[in-house]
Amino acid sequence: MSGDIKEDNQPYDEINITPMLDLAYVLLVIFIIMTTASVQGVKVQSPITQASNNLAKPQTKGITITADGQVYLDAYPVSMEQLQSTLAQYKAANPNLPVVLKADAATQYEKVMAVLEIAKRLDITEIGLATKRVQ
Repeated sequence: MSGDIKEDNQPYDEINITPMLDLAYVLLVIFIIMTTASVQGVKVQSPITQASNNLAKPQTKGITITADGQVYLDAYPVSMEQLQSTLAQYKAANPNLPVVLKADAATQYEKVMAVLEIAKRLDITEIGLATKRVQ
């Protein structure tokens, strides 16, 4: 009997890391899901056209105008003065700065023209208008 008790009190030679690996994999999956889900934008109803091109380019800046006239630059709300100064900084860093203008179909035309006028003053020539393609 005394021999059995000594064997039970001996230290472990190995550590079972399987539960720790399971936890690490679960945390990795949760991190991946949360990272991809946190990418946000401003939702607008784009006007519908017959042909829609893929305007995605590296370092493309997106300008969004909502139905109530609020202007966003890469999902951050900006005033017209902030839009002009920020775009001027981007234009100084990249002379061929591509810009995509995405406006709600109910947006006043005057607001769209004001944004296009800022792009013209800054000599931004690569500008595209985002629309929805008819299915």
